[in-house]
Amino acid sequence: MLDCGTHSEEPVDYPLFIRPAAEAVVRSECERAIVLGGSGNGEAMAANRLKGIRCALCWNEETARLGRQHNDANALSIGQRMIPLETALAIVRIWLETPFEGGRHVRRIQLLDE
Repeated sequence: MLDCGTHSEEPVDYPLFIRPAAEAVVRSECERAIVLGGSGNGEAMAANRLKGIRCALCWNEETARLGRQHNDANALSIGQRMIPLETALAIVRIWLETPFEGGRHVRRIQLLDE
């Protein structure tokens, strides 16, 4: 496990923390990344700037499940101000436990990664 976090509740320029987490996945230092922010949107955008990252912004269990099953998401973004802690923990659990389905989705992942 690699912690790229801020270790503070003070506002930060989130790309400075998200990019190292995404880069660790690209370099295969980590299998996946979980990034957190206020809404999760900017964090997902920052992670998705890197070739090879498929960061899913998830707000419920179904988006987490589909992000893994259909999109083989290798990064997860959650908005801390958007959902309760219990929901966030359920999202992380499902996202970590759900495998990629493969099949017709492989071609789509290849198109994303081109």
